[in-house]
Amino acid sequence: MSNKAAIVSSFIRDAPPGELTEVVNDIKALTSSQPSLLTSQTETFKKYNETQFATVKLPGASREVLISPYNDLEDGRYYDTESRTSFTFDHVERKASSPQSHSLDSAHSDLINSLLKTFSTYTKEHFPSAAYGVFPTEKDTKIAIVLVANKYSPNNFWNGRYRSSYLFSPSSSSTNLKGTIHLDVHYYEDGNVRLLTTKDLSLSSNSSSAADIVKTIATAEKAYQEDLNRAFVQLSEGAFKGLRRQLPITRTKMEWEKVGGYRIGKGLETR
Repeated sequence: MSNKAAIVSSFIRDAPPGELTEVVNDIKALTSSQPSLLTSQTETFKKYNETQFATVKLPGASREVLISPYNDLEDGRYYDTESRTSFTFDHVERKASSPQSHSLDSAHSDLINSLLKTFSTYTKEHFPSAAYGVFPTEKDTKIAIVLVANKYSPNNFWNGRYRSSYLFSPSSSSTNLKGTIHLDVHYYEDGNVRLLTTKDLSLSSNSSSAADIVKTIATAEKAYQEDLNRAFVQLSEGAFKGLRRQLPITRTKMEWEKVGGYRIGKGLETR
């Protein structure tokens, strides 16, 4: 890969949530004399969409489904467990097409369907705009539980994405889960501030039932979100407060009742 192609690839990989289209448009403007720099990035788009759990609505459907490495059927097709549908996904245009009926092929289909139902209830209760999925993976030796919640507010100059994924081994005597939570928030009004945080989790469920597994996930995610809230408060009262000047450069407090006597105050009074 050439240096320019590598730079284009890094721009795509680092695109903030909800802003991939803007990033691509900027790349097109900057590389108009070399359009192949963008058209050659098919694998980069695929990696981005799978890593970020991109969401898409199937033709004729109202609910969004997600794209991930766990529901990849190869040859550009993915599937959704809940709707029992497979579909073609264009990673560049981010559109789904050619939906077909798809049967779940897993020795753990009963547990997967039970997890899907319980996890769906949890997701809808706590994440108003989210897509989720439960899929067999690693040659049917594990079950992947995946969630992505997006909140876009470009009119207020911010976008955010919450992602979490967990792996459970149904055939193991252990009830442990390995999981990861990613949070990505971009704020760009008169500046460019981005919060990127990742939390690796090692959890233990009381049993291998769907109810206990989802309860374990819910408890861990609640604890993580509470930790984040406490960190934000400490940041506001600590580091951010320390950045502000406690007194004006004159080292004296402003006497607002006498502001009319200051030169700037007189200037304001005349307006």
